Amino acid sequence: MYKELDEQALARTCSQRDRKAEDELYRRYAVRVYALCRRYLGDEEAKDIMLETLNQALDKIDTYIYTGKGSLYGWISRIAINKAIDQIRRRRWRTVPLDLWVWDNIPEPTEDEMEQIPKEKLREWIAGLTEMRRAVFNMYCIDGYSHQEIAKMLGITETGSTSILAKARKQLKDKIKRYLKEQDR
Repeated sequence: MYKELDEQALARTCSQRDRKAEDELYRRYAVRVYALCRRYLGDEEAKDIMLETLNQALDKIDTYIYTGKGSLYGWISRIAINKAIDQIRRRRWRTVPLDLWVWDNIPEPTEDEMEQIPKEKLREWIAGLTEMRRAVFNMYCIDGYSHQEIAKMLGITETGSTSILAKARKQLKDKIKRYLKEQDR
């Protein structure tokens, strides 16, 4: 019965504190929320934040407003991103190195080159970025936040956000170029 509920009905049933509906919400979204958290944090922290996110979502499910298909996950993912950012902020990563501008002479990979790279490799490289670079990269390139929004959420300057993104992109482009060169051998 619960598997057939659309997200609006599931949220409504969860707001009535129906334990089976809450279990269904967890089954539907836990893996996706964990993957989202993992983009920002390490494995163990991602699990903790995923659980905190789903608990908070269930606690506040009566504030959720359905705006169309996919809006429940959108609402939950916003909670997850905020929690991941809070976790990063708690570590006091507020300092930005003095070398604010990175002049990057590595050209952007072409679409053809990008298609040659396994997604697992890209995920591995992104996960290998420092926590702040990974956070800014994910927020800007994947989640679509502006540098102004990133700066406000992370407690850094817009220039700092721009610089951190440039360094992350340079690091990733370098890994991509090395990988492609190794594949041509």
